[in-house]
Amino acid sequence: MTRWLLAGGGTAGHVNPLLAVADRLVAEGDEALVLGTAEGLESRLVPERGYELLVIPRVPFPRRPDGAALRFPRAVTGSIALTGRYLADRGIGGVIGFGGYAAAPAYLAARRRGVPFAIHEQNAKPGMANRLGARMTRAVGVTFPDTPLPHATRVGMPLRREIADLDRAALRTEARASFGFDPARPVLLVTGGSLGARQLNRAVVGNAAAVVAAGWQVLHLAGGRNEEPDPGLDGYRMLAYCDRMDLALAAAELAVSRAGASTVSELSALGLPAVYVPYAVGNGEQRFNAAGVVAAGGALLEEDAAFTPARFAEVVLPLLHAPERVAAMAAAATGDGVRDGAERMTRLARAGLDGSARVPSGA
Repeated sequence: MTRWLLAGGGTAGHVNPLLAVADRLVAEGDEALVLGTAEGLESRLVPERGYELLVIPRVPFPRRPDGAALRFPRAVTGSIALTGRYLADRGIGGVIGFGGYAAAPAYLAARRRGVPFAIHEQNAKPGMANRLGARMTRAVGVTFPDTPLPHATRVGMPLRREIADLDRAALRTEARASFGFDPARPVLLVTGGSLGARQLNRAVVGNAAAVVAAGWQVLHLAGGRNEEPDPGLDGYRMLAYCDRMDLALAAAELAVSRAGASTVSELSALGLPAVYVPYAVGNGEQRFNAAGVVAAGGALLEEDAAFTPARFAEVVLPLLHAPERVAAMAAAATGDGVRDGAERMTRLARAGLDGSARVPSGA
């Protein structure tokens, strides 16, 4: 039995794959502890899943020469030292990092103490912590091909068990009925994340009558900041949130969505074709997340700023009248997807336990 420390957090994009791998390790007879911060989403999600959270201070990497930059060396040294004590006191045999504020101290402490560690990068454009860590280990798992990290092996996204094991066809009738839909009519899923996406919401509401007239139903997860009115049409369901995304994914035959790494990975793994509208800020990783499945023919890519109601009508409405094209996109998405990312990442981490995955100092 190995006791693992899984490091990462801040956002659901880091925490969810971390928990998927933790669940897999425990299912295989190992133990898992989690390293994170008190401010990140892990402070709630990790204890809820039944894992112990070991906390270190949140130390953002300074981006300007200010007071925070002057305090950074001492702060990060303290986080590394505290992580090192956790490694020693808890008898940690291996570390797996997922990016975020807790990851870099975990990599540096593990290297200092000779504890083997592995990395998982969720996005096509890697974050700063994982760019650092990938220089020090050969056990580097990535979600998407062509992720620019040394020693990268594509393992896919570690998915929640309820998604990885989802049989969409078997659950479709139940799923559609749960949202009040006609089980015999196809469903378009529109989602921009928990806060919603203004362009997506405006575009679909502006075409609500045309989508329903095409014989489709709409499950519109509009988010907490939605400003668009509910069209109030038969077959159109607008919700702020959905607690059962497994049912939403089982109900749908086509999606219009943001292109976060988890979303792209889940839809591709399940063979759900999509029109992706990447979030237009940040470091642009959402566009790269969708590049593989778009190239494979399983999805389309649209610019956020240009995704008006008129553009929705030009791009999405023709798909609703072309079931053969949607089916072909579904097959292509399935071919690009990975369902067993948690198992693959676990195998990669275990392969590095003998230390062979570590990069020698100076390499």
